[in-house]
Amino acid sequence: MPVREHRESLRDHMKSVGIGGVTGSRSRFASSGPDWGGPISFIDGDSAPNDVDGRDPPPWPVVGIGAHHEGGTEKLDTFVEDGFDPFQIRKAVEACPIAAATLVQLLRLLPSLGLKDGLVAESLAYAALQGSNEHRTWLARRAPPDAKRGPGAVRLVREGDTVIATLDRAGAGNAIDRSMRDALSEAFALVNLDPTITSITLRGEGRCFSVGADIGEFGTTLDPATAHAIRRRTLPANQAVLCADRFVAEIDGACVGAGLELAAFAGRVTATRRSWFQLPELAMGIIPGAGGCVSLTRRIGRHRTALLVLSGRRLSAKKALEWGLVDALVD
Repeated sequence: MPVREHRESLRDHMKSVGIGGVTGSRSRFASSGPDWGGPISFIDGDSAPNDVDGRDPPPWPVVGIGAHHEGGTEKLDTFVEDGFDPFQIRKAVEACPIAAATLVQLLRLLPSLGLKDGLVAESLAYAALQGSNEHRTWLARRAPPDAKRGPGAVRLVREGDTVIATLDRAGAGNAIDRSMRDALSEAFALVNLDPTITSITLRGEGRCFSVGADIGEFGTTLDPATAHAIRRRTLPANQAVLCADRFVAEIDGACVGAGLELAAFAGRVTATRRSWFQLPELAMGIIPGAGGCVSLTRRIGRHRTALLVLSGRRLSAKKALEWGLVDALVD
């Protein structure tokens, strides 16, 4: 459904059920009181872009419906683009409002931070959500982990001045567990220590690049503060940002969650035409915590990063190229 029809349908629906949240223009946003009704507010994006005053936005997602103006968008967290459903976004936010609010508050902050400070801020926000009722509810409902899965590994091959790093857990969709996480961190640390390595290329074994973090390990570190401390020492992104100009990611198939978050740090990202991309963390009561809030904001901006997370929608390789999430499509 085109964005304009979505906007009109959403406004009519919300009026019929007595729900507020879609304002007629951004001037209403500027003059509204502190109680917008939450946990998400929709703003008519077709109004003039200069009618937003200096008022701070509320602490939950503010979503534009309609035309995407270049001016005045700093007060909005995202715009509903063609192919995205505002009803589904509202439903997702209502299911995990604390995680959604934490996401947009972090994304508003990140443009003012450097890469390293951004990773610290992301990890702190993620740690807060690890202790939330929303995440604990998801943990209680998830399917039990598959005990038959072996530990993950990263296969390293040096070819001249290039290192090829392959995620080697095809039977589990290259899900990133502790073993693979540590191996990735060590691989990038090796590149940072060896100036004779001119590039590191990251690939996935089998039919997909990576389905993301191994959800069977979620919740195994019970103290969120300890989990934050572990991420600060072992997160592969901490090393990847230091060699981003030498980092190439080659995507084939599913590129989800932590896999996408790491790949987005690469100075060059290619993808096959069958590839697709997704950030499904909001439904788990959390946000991207493997560096993705930082890496995707740098690649596609905070508005589209928020749209991917709040919607949970899959993004095709073609659309990823249009957005700048990947740099080239390959056969």
